[in-house]
Amino acid sequence: MKHILFIVTSTNRTGTGKHAAGYEFSEIADPYYEFINKGHTVDFASISGGKPPYVGYNSSQKISKKFIESNGFKRLNFSHKLSDVDVTAYDAIFFPGGLGLMTDMVDNTLVKGIIKERYENGKIIGAVCHGPAALLNVKLTNGSNLLKGKKINSFTKAEEEKDKHTLGDVIPFMLDEELIKQGAIFSHTEPFKSYVVNDRNLVTGQNPASASNVALKMIDLLTN
Repeated sequence: MKHILFIVTSTNRTGTGKHAAGYEFSEIADPYYEFINKGHTVDFASISGGKPPYVGYNSSQKISKKFIESNGFKRLNFSHKLSDVDVTAYDAIFFPGGLGLMTDMVDNTLVKGIIKERYENGKIIGAVCHGPAALLNVKLTNGSNLLKGKKINSFTKAEEEKDKHTLGDVIPFMLDEELIKQGAIFSHTEPFKSYVVNDRNLVTGQNPASASNVALKMIDLLTN
């Protein structure tokens, strides 16, 4: 049994238009069940603690409906404050996406320090959709940027455009472009199709359809 910490946004508004934000519901629900169905444990931490905001809940999605009625969702709504968590107790950390994360994790020194420490100690770090925004601006002990030369993916500009996520009004930057600027070797598939990239102990997925497969790849790395 392995222990996974989901690190979740606490931001409920995005862009100059102050649009609703938070974590993307299925990007917690789908991976949560992949982990627990394999016998692993999941805990939840958020930047501010307590009840994190969410968007995108769809009751027609069976896994999302199951999760919103579960004890897991109840625990998520009493998430630990990240600064109170000993992340060294976990075998892996996972960043579900959602636009809120593009505000409260890009330059958060605590988040940067956690990613640096976990990465350098060989622990698994997963992120999906907008979750890889947490990987921006992480400096390793040798002074290099975490993303330099790493195979990475995330939600793409094409997907932002299809979702009408305009720069400024909805999103503060194009995530794929920022990852590339920081040295990432970026790859992707067509919009809204599942796509996962693994580079050593980093696992990233492109969009909500990729969330389960990110978890499955993390499980593979944790158990082999």
